[in-house]
Amino acid sequence: MTSVSTYETPFKRRINSKTNYKKRLALLRSNLPRLVVRKSNKKVLVQIIEYNVSGDKTIVSADSRELKKFGWTLNTRNTPSAYLAGLLCGLKAKEKKIVEVVLDIGLNSSVHGSVVFSVLKGAIDAGLKSKSSDVVFPVDERIKGKHLGEETVKQFEKVKAELSKAWQKRENDRGRAKTECCRGNREEAC
Repeated sequence: MTSVSTYETPFKRRINSKTNYKKRLALLRSNLPRLVVRKSNKKVLVQIIEYNVSGDKTIVSADSRELKKFGWTLNTRNTPSAYLAGLLCGLKAKEKKIVEVVLDIGLNSSVHGSVVFSVLKGAIDAGLKSKSSDVVFPVDERIKGKHLGEETVKQFEKVKAELSKAWQKRENDRGRAKTECCRGNREEAC
């Protein structure tokens, strides 16, 4: 007598511990773009991703190494650089008219005050909305880098101001270009 096996092989990404499909489905049911945070040994990657039937679509991406363009010379994986990467991603998302996101930490553990929640705090400070409690965010002294020394605090403030100034300039340039476009006969193009 032959027996039929009822064993069902799990998905490859589940076997390799890359995707928790139960959590992913719960995030996708919210119908909001996901603020995806991934940590490596050298950087923090922040992306805003929308679900698509043919495959997820990355709308906005920011990397803690991008902070070097704004004057950041310190470690790109600590709490202050993660906050600034979240701020940068949030500013880019505002350009794309994204208002609300849901945090996707993947297989990272959810530890209050960690780098992951520092990224979320930066995105919220940039103007994005997300359902979260203030309890999960790191303390302001930790976000500014006081635990790493005075040099970190100075550089944090400088880079944060530089980011704000750069995005303010971009918004002004975009507004100026739109008004110049509308002055002509092509109002429908605006």
